[in-house]
Amino acid sequence: MGHREDLLEGAKRCLLEKGFLRTTARDIVRESGTNLASIGYHYGSKDALLVQAYISLIEAVGERFDPGAGVRTTQPPGSLERFREVMAGIIATVPGSRAIWLLSFELMFQDERLEEVRKLLAEAQREGRAGLASMFTGIPEADLDPETVEAEGRLYQTLLNGLMVQWLFDPDTATTADQLTEGLRRVIAGVDGS
Repeated sequence: MGHREDLLEGAKRCLLEKGFLRTTARDIVRESGTNLASIGYHYGSKDALLVQAYISLIEAVGERFDPGAGVRTTQPPGSLERFREVMAGIIATVPGSRAIWLLSFELMFQDERLEEVRKLLAEAQREGRAGLASMFTGIPEADLDPETVEAEGRLYQTLLNGLMVQWLFDPDTATTADQLTEGLRRVIAGVDGS
């Protein structure tokens, strides 16, 4: 690997161990076996490097959601069974991705302190919506229309973010795929539950 790749891999390890705010440029240099000047040369700044490292970590989690990699789908798109399958597959990845989800929530609550970082992360969120919509609909990302990405992708992303809060806070009582599916079934059917 070259310095660029070494820096990225070192930054990923630092993020998982220390988080975004506590990782210093010296930590990255020490972890990557490079030098301080390499960060500026290859990435422009420590924050830009850390954002790229974070995006790389999130993409790896997203790849585990991908039906070809981790989340197996056998049910027809648009069905409650498909919804349950995809959510169960996503939930199955949580234990191995806990540090990455914790990092995501650390970054979410930084307000304007990391404005440039937030802009880059907002773009990554837009891309994430397309990936989620693709999993649930069965339509390849490149073929999704913008309305589907915006409507369905946002719904799935909102569900996923809330679910991750539950799994990080208290995995023993976090909502399961079956519970989510039953809730959705009741909403669709207009069942009042009493």
